[in-house]
Amino acid sequence: MYLKIMKDKRRNKTYLSIAHGYRDKNGRKKEQHIESLGSVEALKEKYEDPISHFKQVVAQMEQKRKEENEPITVKLDRTEKIDKDNIIHKNIGTFALSKIYHELEIDTFILSKFANSRISQNKLNNIMKLLTFGRLIFPDSKKSTYENKDILFENTDFSLKDVYRFLGYIEPKKDELQKYIYDHIQEQYDEKKKNTECVYYDVTNYYFEIDENDEVRKKGVSKEHRPDPIVQMGLFQDMMGLPMCYKLFAGNTNDCLTLRPMVQELQKHYDIGKVIVVADKGLNTGNNIAYNLAIGNGYVMSQSVRGANKELKNFVLKEDGYKFNKDKTYKVKSRQYPREITITKKDGTKVTKTVDEKQVIFWSADYAKRAKMQRQPAIDKATELIGDVTKFNKTNSYGASKYVKHLVFDSKTGEIIKAKSQLSIDEEKIAEEEKYDGYYAIVTSEYKKTDDEIIDIYRGLWKIEETFKITKSELDARPVHVSRKDHIEGHFLTCYVALVLARILQHKLSKKKKNYSVGQIIESLEKCTCDHFTANYYFCNYTDTVLEDIGSELSIDFSNKYITLKDIKKNLSNTKN
Repeated sequence: MYLKIMKDKRRNKTYLSIAHGYRDKNGRKKEQHIESLGSVEALKEKYEDPISHFKQVVAQMEQKRKEENEPITVKLDRTEKIDKDNIIHKNIGTFALSKIYHELEIDTFILSKFANSRISQNKLNNIMKLLTFGRLIFPDSKKSTYENKDILFENTDFSLKDVYRFLGYIEPKKDELQKYIYDHIQEQYDEKKKNTECVYYDVTNYYFEIDENDEVRKKGVSKEHRPDPIVQMGLFQDMMGLPMCYKLFAGNTNDCLTLRPMVQELQKHYDIGKVIVVADKGLNTGNNIAYNLAIGNGYVMSQSVRGANKELKNFVLKEDGYKFNKDKTYKVKSRQYPREITITKKDGTKVTKTVDEKQVIFWSADYAKRAKMQRQPAIDKATELIGDVTKFNKTNSYGASKYVKHLVFDSKTGEIIKAKSQLSIDEEKIAEEEKYDGYYAIVTSEYKKTDDEIIDIYRGLWKIEETFKITKSELDARPVHVSRKDHIEGHFLTCYVALVLARILQHKLSKKKKNYSVGQIIESLEKCTCDHFTANYYFCNYTDTVLEDIGSELSIDFSNKYITLKDIKKNLSNTKN
């Protein structure tokens, strides 16, 4: 704030006013008019030396302005027009993401690994922040993310071409960065061995809106039952639910073939020793079990009850040996049992091997009800299909066709062929399925652990299933809008880093007994915005309990309604220390 002295040569007078000088976000000098004082000549009637007097007044006003809690008076120009080149709506929720980003020292990794790139390390680091923060609070294509870059208070002095170049630059470092991040995660927690006693593995896929296959995007078994080419992703998480590493596979790769190369990578590059691999029934193959046992690992995997052999089905349905809970809504039993597994060698020949494993069977009334509810829509669709076959084909009758007797599809077109026998609901099949509603089977090498311990270990698998849901919903990771292989790899790496930031923030809050979903956290960070209204002043327009808890955990104050650009820069700088 300063005293502005203006000479009017035409009137031969000197006028005084109070002004506030500042710089906008681009560093340009700006001035805000505060108050007109009048001419020196008129003011001399009251003050012996008006200029000296008002310089002292302005100095006192400036001192008060600098006081944090001193109210300010703002005069608005009602004729002022909107500056279309100046984004006034900004997000400050990303300050929480910045805090974790720098705690993991991802910036240090970027700055140290790209000293000889065509783009400066600082720009590459800022691009990484844009793509990871943007993936969480405004997920979109790379082009749209770039166009919305000014929503952030970060430095975004780079081009869209730089963004695409970055994807190619970061791709060769993807494995190294994953390990670097997890090493830093482990440094922040004391119980390293406990966190990796069990590692959780699962596979999902992501689709591309293209017609033809290429090197990595290939048509395969889509989790979303789409006909588009896909890529497969295998992911490991630790017992805290924090991602450890991932790897992409061609879309036509069978899920079960991804586990062994992932375990090899994990134990080659991560200092974790023997682990218990926890996975779903799709990974429960003879080759996977034999491999893990051969290298000293254990396993806990689910086993299909409906697809099991007759002997196991009889054991499941036989009431002998079950222990019930108090209200008879849950029961469990187990046995140590030699199971014969089939191993396929590299030359295609098959051999059998017997493994001594523990089989844990449990039943839940809630799971039984859920299974029945999940089956009913398919039965309803099967009934509709019988009523009008012209509305259905092999694709849109998925899940329902198995409940229809005498249904035949054309192998080329997928259309329903008119059957010789009348179509009807397969009541026998439904009854057979109902017998196993609510039953789960878990097979494990860890026969010394109790039934409850094995069940608790297996239940941890829901966290990795939730992780994949997060990538497909909150992070909107598909469809993928890049086509080059290195750009695809770079895209998923930035999605992975964004996922890690969100999961760590969720974990930090859960340690304080604040149990929020990643969706709740992201929604609050997205709404945490401020708007520029005059000079260097912004007003913040949202807060909630989630932000209060995040701020308390990370020492970031999200409660102020009014904030200066200087304070914003200070807060952002503090997240980088």
